Amino acid sequence: MKKIIILIFIIIFLLSLSACNKEETKEISIAEQYGLAYAPIQIIKEKNLLENKLEGLEVNWKRLGNTAAIREAMLAGNVDIGFMAIPPFLIARDKGMEWKIISALSISPLGLMTYRDDINSIADFTSKDRIVLPQPGSIQHILLSMACERQFSDARKLDDILVTMAHPDGMNALISQKEITAHFTSPPYIFKEMSLDNMHQVLSGKEAMGKEFTFIIGASTEKFHNENNELYQVFLSVLKEAIDFINENPEEAAMILADNYGLSEDKTLKYISWQGMKYTQKIKGLKEFADFLYRNNYIEKSYENFEELLWEEDYYEG
Repeated sequence: MKKIIILIFIIIFLLSLSACNKEETKEISIAEQYGLAYAPIQIIKEKNLLENKLEGLEVNWKRLGNTAAIREAMLAGNVDIGFMAIPPFLIARDKGMEWKIISALSISPLGLMTYRDDINSIADFTSKDRIVLPQPGSIQHILLSMACERQFSDARKLDDILVTMAHPDGMNALISQKEITAHFTSPPYIFKEMSLDNMHQVLSGKEAMGKEFTFIIGASTEKFHNENNELYQVFLSVLKEAIDFINENPEEAAMILADNYGLSEDKTLKYISWQGMKYTQKIKGLKEFADFLYRNNYIEKSYENFEELLWEEDYYEG
């Protein structure tokens, strides 16, 4: 009888340990898009920074084609943290998406590229031309609209000649020189296009905006932020660690990143060190994007207190 009682106690003890372990096991799903602007996310993944901070953590990595896909995945509860540009973040929030910005990720050269010698400004495009960019409401679309507002007093002046494609497809379509006239793109695609002798830049992102701005930010839903404080704080710390690692160890970072982007280590180092390519948590351009979107009826709400869009107010610079 004693042996039976002891055995029962052992079984109960083991079951309680199992339940505790199950309770302690955590899971996080992170979504990014394509390009070198997301390099810190690859560093987190390749160096297992999250798993090293939280034992037993299961990390699910997703690479999605655009912000709409990320938004849908977050609404379905399949993604906790997603990375995107500021304009689509603001447009989705205006439509009721309950999310806020965690941190900036990168500043990046963006540009409108063409092979046509007769196109040197946006005024040279005609109704017969076609400009490819990721999607309506993307940062490329909004930057082009900003330039149109400034030059034509009509933000939607070129909307009728826009074509939607993912950056790799857009680059290939531009290089083929058939139906596509120009491509508004980001690294590494813009760097590849710039390296071609017959390509030139019509408009830079900085020219369109009028100042330096954040390209990619990270966002999380209110539900994830409020219910997973420890996991949120751990992610925030490893994001800083990954950004610092790239900035302080660019050669080593290039070695880690090269395979992810199908580039040589030398070319990866060249690209992540390119003038205007910066990895930082500081958020720039939020006010300019929000004001433009409101002024041109892309969003219905105007913002005076931008802190309401942020989980971390210390990262806000304007």
